[in-house]
Amino acid sequence: MNPLAAELNESLAQHSPHVLEMLSDLGKNLFFPKGILTQSAEAKEKANKFNATIGIATENGGPMYLSCIQDKLSSFDPKDIYPYAPPAGKPELRALWREKMLRENPSQVGKHFSSPIVTNALTHGLSIVADMFVDKGDHLILPDMLWGNYNLTFGTCSGAIVKKYPTFTATGGYDVDAFKATLQNSAEEKGKVIVLLNFPNNPSGYTPTVAEGDALVAAIKEVAEAGCNVVAITDDAYFGLFYEDSLKESLFGKLANLHPRILAVKLDGATKEEFVWGFRTGFITFADGNEYENAPVMTALEKKAMGIIRARISNCPHPSQTFVIEALRSPEFLKQKEEKFQIMKGRALKTKEVLNSGKYDAAWDYYPFNSGYFMCLKLKTVDAEKLRVHLLDKYGVGAISTTKTDLRIAFSCIAEQDIPELFDIIYKGVQDLA
Repeated sequence: MNPLAAELNESLAQHSPHVLEMLSDLGKNLFFPKGILTQSAEAKEKANKFNATIGIATENGGPMYLSCIQDKLSSFDPKDIYPYAPPAGKPELRALWREKMLRENPSQVGKHFSSPIVTNALTHGLSIVADMFVDKGDHLILPDMLWGNYNLTFGTCSGAIVKKYPTFTATGGYDVDAFKATLQNSAEEKGKVIVLLNFPNNPSGYTPTVAEGDALVAAIKEVAEAGCNVVAITDDAYFGLFYEDSLKESLFGKLANLHPRILAVKLDGATKEEFVWGFRTGFITFADGNEYENAPVMTALEKKAMGIIRARISNCPHPSQTFVIEALRSPEFLKQKEEKFQIMKGRALKTKEVLNSGKYDAAWDYYPFNSGYFMCLKLKTVDAEKLRVHLLDKYGVGAISTTKTDLRIAFSCIAEQDIPELFDIIYKGVQDLA
């Protein structure tokens, strides 16, 4: 083992031994190297004559660039676009995102957590978590309505065994009891579990009520108190898009500093929150289970995360970080976000109004939804994949089949006035096949 990794592990053993136990074999071996980046950082401070350390080309006192590119980006200083960004992300962006988290998540106020580290959006954040905490055979607790990429990231790539529980009860609430039973079974079998909470949920578009959220947190705390180590991940990709009665903040704040055997990990990003999908700008934030500020643990986890970023992708794109900084600092930012939120809310509520009309009851039910981008139909008479292909071939309408009965509809990309026609076409498709 590298001495730097051993040093980080020793710090964890001293200040939060349960977190050390949660790390995967790879996680225990991770460290941030004191190599070119460290030497370049020192040179940036002290090399006032010549700096021959950085692996970029310079010209006229700044980064070299092509005019055909800079002409399109002329409102930005070349130094904020072309050089490599720091391994953990631009400090200003990390600080602004932390401020934003505290503003939008009251339960995080007064809690101790790391500075957000910039990731190449949410999927990269999930990959970092898998690398750091998942060994082959570890259990990952997920609802049966889940984003398929979890299987690839955690199962195929890291060897986790996905343990599913029913998402909803028969009466339409979140099935907290099923979650609790699955969690307890894995806790007893393994002594360590990884829990992934994705709200608003993809594909169902559901966010739990406050009471349901509190019950999920209580269930996690209960198994921790019984001696199980829990890595509790909140995938907050669609954060903020809450249209009806539900939680209006991430469960990360309630999981942070809750119990020494609980490590909370928040994954979020500008990707969907600020409607910049192609920017690929996300964040990973850690909070251990101690009530007091535990800086050595946060430092160790940050350095291990930076180590895997350095190993896998070196660092995240610089231009998109600059663009997001400009957005967060803009006096128009909150007003423009609210305008887009109202459009999205209008689409969600129109979808619900159309579905509640009764005209499609013979063809499908729909799962509860109150947030995010999506909702799911539960088909009664036809196979979802056959319907998907038929809608595409005959009507030019695209949807996603997630199971034999479930068809996911992204109302996020359908204009409000077109939503009635969309469901009329889907209904015609069902009638054609039935």
